[in-house]
Amino acid sequence: MRGDYQQLVDEISAALGAPATLEDRDFGLIAFGAHEGDDDEVMDPVRTRSILQRRSSAAVRAWFEAFGIARAKTALRIPPDPAAGVFRGRICLPVRHRGIVHGYVWLLDDGHLTDLELGTRGAPPDPRIAQAMETAARIGALLADEARAGAELGDLLRELLLAAPDGQPAAAAALRDALRDSLRFTPGAPLTLVAVLPWDTSDTDAAPLPSLPGLLAACALPAGGGPADGPAAGADEAEPAAGAGRGGRTGSAARPQPAAPVPALAALVRLRASGAPGPAHTVAEHLLRSPRAGAAPAEGKAPRGSSGHPAPPRPGAAGIGAGTRELTDLPATWREALDAARAAHAEPRLGPITQWDAIGPYRMLTALPATAPDPAIGPLLAPAHAELARTAEVFLDCAGQASRTAQALGIHRQTLYYRLGRVEKLTGLDLDDGEHRLLLHMALKAARL
Repeated sequence: MRGDYQQLVDEISAALGAPATLEDRDFGLIAFGAHEGDDDEVMDPVRTRSILQRRSSAAVRAWFEAFGIARAKTALRIPPDPAAGVFRGRICLPVRHRGIVHGYVWLLDDGHLTDLELGTRGAPPDPRIAQAMETAARIGALLADEARAGAELGDLLRELLLAAPDGQPAAAAALRDALRDSLRFTPGAPLTLVAVLPWDTSDTDAAPLPSLPGLLAACALPAGGGPADGPAAGADEAEPAAGAGRGGRTGSAARPQPAAPVPALAALVRLRASGAPGPAHTVAEHLLRSPRAGAAPAEGKAPRGSSGHPAPPRPGAAGIGAGTRELTDLPATWREALDAARAAHAEPRLGPITQWDAIGPYRMLTALPATAPDPAIGPLLAPAHAELARTAEVFLDCAGQASRTAQALGIHRQTLYYRLGRVEKLTGLDLDDGEHRLLLHMALKAARL
């Protein structure tokens, strides 16, 4: 399939005498023509980055989309803009099939295409442009076929991951047969799942997932207990909320509400060997660069923080489950991958990509049901006490060593003692008591999941 794309791109390059590249709708590189000549400026920074990194940045995507390429049905001319790294003008050929844009063919213009009629002002297009658009339509048909095949495999993967235990063998057999028919899988090969959280599912016409080594199928799933909104950073250290009782307990209105489920992407990846997750890391890195990874939830569905205001968007994270050779093990592998993604999303030191066996205590914390925080901890999780919560967690991460904690926080030890005293007053917990420390430590970390 990839060879077909390359051949068609080469046809367009030859017809117009200009180097061409083919990118999917998410600006992921699919194929590119040869760049001949000694002029280094032909390869402007945007084109070079696209080829070397196999994807354009979000800023470059936004810049080009501002010209209306996603809505265009005919060729468009994009002027040069050295400030944006676009040293050469371009002609964009939208790659469409049945009204849906699946990608773009880009032609660099070194000056000889400047007067080429594109057919956008009522005049008929130059025959070479008409021929190139016909080739782009053939590319669109191929991309649409690939998207349909990928969607079918994704549907079967979703059925397996959501199936009840008694339905998993049949769902696994259906997925196995479809993978074997697609020539993507040999039964017994080692597999794993990558979870990317969150994943924007608002665009139902989004481009198919990229063709990456080892990526067999993918689907979007609800993440269940998704990342919750932690205390707002930078909040003032205020007194306990009115109505706080003995031990700092408050009514349920002061407690952060559990986060709404957010969509996650499940990606099935074939490994080269058991215990060698390299292909899964490659797939995770590529998916995290997608504009759909880490996107804000759709309007009206954004999770709410404890203040009632929509939570700000957070960067995406990816988790990798343990490898398996049995498709029936994939539901358990998915839970591992999703737990690892939730941990990486909550704990920056783990992310943005982590494996389930590397998340330490989060293996237990992510298995806990999503509930409101312990009543003693609730007051500490209010946005007004964010700095106190952070101080307490760093103190416990440092095994209660004051000097290490003060150094990590960049504060004086007396300031640390003052804050810890306020934590004890708010929660009613004794930080010299091991069980109280355990409760506080678990609750603070669980609140960010």
